[in-house]
Amino acid sequence: MAQVSSPNRVLRHVVLFSFKHDATPEQIRQVEEAFCALPGQIDAIHDFEWGTDVSVENIAHGFTHCFLVTFLSEADRAVYLPHPAHKAFGALLAPIKENVLVIDYWTER
Repeated sequence: MAQVSSPNRVLRHVVLFSFKHDATPEQIRQVEEAFCALPGQIDAIHDFEWGTDVSVENIAHGFTHCFLVTFLSEADRAVYLPHPAHKAFGALLAPIKENVLVIDYWTER
């Protein structure tokens, strides 16, 4: 079986959302679906995963959703940020977001 090589380091783009108290489940689902569609619309995305908070520590400070976007380079991130699909996603999110937290980091092993 052939092994697939992986890059030594990747650039992670971690995005956390909290939503306004009056955001409906349908609106939140639309945001989830729209974010999940971005990897199919933006070739610069190397990998993607997401989930909702299930921590028992109760220190999420209202953040409920975490999205992890992986890039192979800063140039790929530079393509992603102003991309029309990313901008359209931001416009969909804006009316119902309470807070957004973004952290980017290069993986270390």
